[in-house]
Amino acid sequence: MKINYSNKLNKIILIGVLIVALVMTSGCADNSASNEDSEVSAPASGVTDANEAAESAELTITDGFGREVTIPGNAERFVCSGAGCLRYLVYLHGEDYIVGVDSIEKQENEVEGRPYALANPQFKDYPLIGEFRGKDDPEKIIEINPQVILKTGTNGQPAATNAADADALQDKTGIPVVSFPYGSLKNEEQKTEMYSSLRIMGEAVGKQERAEEVIAYIEATMQDLESRTADIPESERKIVYVGGVSIAGAHGIISTEPAYAPFLWVNAKNVAAGMGTDHVDIAKEALVDWDPEYIFIDIGTLQLGNEGAIGELKNDASLAGLSAVKNGKVYGVIPYNFYSTNYESVLANAYFAGKVLYP
Repeated sequence: MKINYSNKLNKIILIGVLIVALVMTSGCADNSASNEDSEVSAPASGVTDANEAAESAELTITDGFGREVTIPGNAERFVCSGAGCLRYLVYLHGEDYIVGVDSIEKQENEVEGRPYALANPQFKDYPLIGEFRGKDDPEKIIEINPQVILKTGTNGQPAATNAADADALQDKTGIPVVSFPYGSLKNEEQKTEMYSSLRIMGEAVGKQERAEEVIAYIEATMQDLESRTADIPESERKIVYVGGVSIAGAHGIISTEPAYAPFLWVNAKNVAAGMGTDHVDIAKEALVDWDPEYIFIDIGTLQLGNEGAIGELKNDASLAGLSAVKNGKVYGVIPYNFYSTNYESVLANAYFAGKVLYP
């Protein structure tokens, strides 16, 4: 049996790092010029007064859950609470504003699926604000003394619950909390949430222009992907499945995404489509009945031991008859659900899947 997944895991993860590096580099020159200008000469007293007035200014933001939050207008000390929050700040070139991190940033992972963390190893040395997934320690946050707390909402909770969580953290710390849903690219509603959240964060950290750059990049990339396969007749579109999808940890072959974005963008036929937009575990018998032409495996599954989903395809007799297994059409993709969605990995996976299916 031929399994076409990469034999160099770090090489695959590096692809994700290169993608995020490309996303992060635009705009750097402007930032450098700005820094140089700020060091030219000492301002006159009138300018100093103006600067002091600006420093004392406040900014009121309506966050993603409808809360009005007043923050310092020139805030430069932030912490990020919740899955994916720090990733968004890195997308916005705001990593230098971070003064504390949650526990996941200090973990050593055998498989690291977070390109933003690979690009910023210094996060491991920052003070701790609490446990990951938004289990904050208010006392630790107070000790670090950030000016603003940025907080992603908890998936599956209603907006009112997320707003209450943000209010509670703000009350306990006395520090303004700007909260928002993480969103996704699975459908228009969740994409709107994601873009709105990037803009809210951009407003809070003074990176509005960068937020628009990131959104425009994602939109242009999705359009490019879709245009490449738009003319393929329905009858010629490949039948596919993705298994071993990570969610709150590693999973086996039955773990999948019915709305797996890379398949949507390259117009492939996902056999699990129609089961909603959220993660699901299917019956193994269903996979046998569907018998997809191609199987893609999230290599985060390797954390399970015995090669996870890959080992199941090799050793489970009930899966041995799958066409993709017999024909050597099994491929590895970068783990993208790793402390919420790594969008640079999603985009990279989409180009890889498209190249495999429609070379």
